[in-house]
Amino acid sequence: MIRVAVVEDREEIREGLTALLNGTSVCRVEAAFRSMEDAIPAIDARRADVVLVDIGLPGMSGIEGIRVLHERFPDLVLLVLTVYEDDERIFAALCAGASGYLLKKTPPARLLESIQDAVGGGAPMSPEIARRVVEFFHGRRAAASAMHPLTSQEKRLLQLLVEGHHYKTAAAQMGISVNTVSFHLRRIYEKLQVHSKSEAVAKALRDGLAR
Repeated sequence: MIRVAVVEDREEIREGLTALLNGTSVCRVEAAFRSMEDAIPAIDARRADVVLVDIGLPGMSGIEGIRVLHERFPDLVLLVLTVYEDDERIFAALCAGASGYLLKKTPPARLLESIQDAVGGGAPMSPEIARRVVEFFHGRRAAASAMHPLTSQEKRLLQLLVEGHHYKTAAAQMGISVNTVSFHLRRIYEKLQVHSKSEAVAKALRDGLAR
């Protein structure tokens, strides 16, 4: 039985979700709250496996509440359930620690599947949200490639650094000398405008320059 907490300010939705989930043999709603101010002190990771969180809440936003809960209970599954589908809120919620992002128009059967999926380690998203995430990262990768015109050798070296290789092992993987690795790395630093290997790796991950 998956133990669920609900954070939703609209009473009719809060009660509807409670009735829906309690009517299954899979979930049980342990608690329901109208605000994050009520939820955060009461939610105990030992009593809830999943928290369904609305974003547009009175007082503290759902996104900020997700950040607080994620810091306190890193293993707690936090699922957004909202009407908002703009890029800013989607990525703010995911960066704050949300395990998935669902729209309120999600059919009941799909909502139940998503809760089970998230508990199993998945990252469920409504189709519209998944499409926006994919488009966003495709756009970032294209923009990053245009902004940082690395050669194929430099890209290969950067990918190896992201994977944890050091100079000698990267040189062995690429079939070049350590001195050549150092040369390529200096060029990478110049193009990315960084000053260390860790900065280069961080920028590669942030800008989508590495897989």
